[in-house]
Amino acid sequence: MVTLSEPRPAASWEPGFAPAPDARDVNRVDDHRAMDTDMWPVLPDAERDDWNYLPGRTLGPLRMDMHRGEVIAALAAHGFVTRLDGYGPGWDPVSFSKQDTPMSQGAVECYFSTNGELAYVRVDGRLGPQVSCEGIRLVGRVPSQLAQDMEAHAVKHDTGLRFSPSGDISCDGFQLEIGAQRAGDRIVTSALFFVAGDDPSVARDGAPAAVWHRW
Repeated sequence: MVTLSEPRPAASWEPGFAPAPDARDVNRVDDHRAMDTDMWPVLPDAERDDWNYLPGRTLGPLRMDMHRGEVIAALAAHGFVTRLDGYGPGWDPVSFSKQDTPMSQGAVECYFSTNGELAYVRVDGRLGPQVSCEGIRLVGRVPSQLAQDMEAHAVKHDTGLRFSPSGDISCDGFQLEIGAQRAGDRIVTSALFFVAGDDPSVARDGAPAAVWHRW
C-alpha cells in the first residue's frame, strides 16, 4: 500500500510561494472606503444663515435680553424648529435646527436661567449660522485662521486679546468664547455668546457644562 503524504508548502525561494495572511490584516477595513462622511457634515457658508453679532446686545434675530417664548418665536420666524427640549442643572436648555437638517444635533442651543431669561447661546460649528462680529466670521472656521483674524483686528484697533482655557483667542469686548469642534478629520470653530458684564471670565466660567461637551 502506498501512503500519500500531505503536499509540502513551497519554501520562500521556490516558485508558487505565497505568504500566509497576517492575522492582524484579516479584519482590517479600508478606512477611506468605510468612513461615513455624512456623520460629520459641515455646511458651507452659502448654505448657512448669515447673522451679525453686536456684543452683549443682538445676535442675528435675537436680543440678548429676550425670554424663552420670544426666542422660540424669533427663531421660528427664520425657519428654525425646536429639536430638543430638556433640563440641565440650573438651566433650561432649548435646541434649534432648520427643518431640513437630518441630524438631531442642534444648530443653535439657547440656555435660559430659571426666570426664563436668555443667558447663553451656542452656535454649532458644523450646522449653525455663520456669525460675524466686526467683519470677522466666527463659525465653521479653521481655528488658526480665525486666531489670525482676531490678532489682526486687535492690532488695528489697539485692543487686547483674551485666551480661553483651551487656547482659543478672542478680542476684548467681543463677549464670546470660541470653541473647537470635530468634523471628521478636521476641526472647525463653534462660538458661545453671552452678556459678559465687567469680567468676561465670570460669565464664561458660569456657562452650563454641556456647552463644552459637543461633538
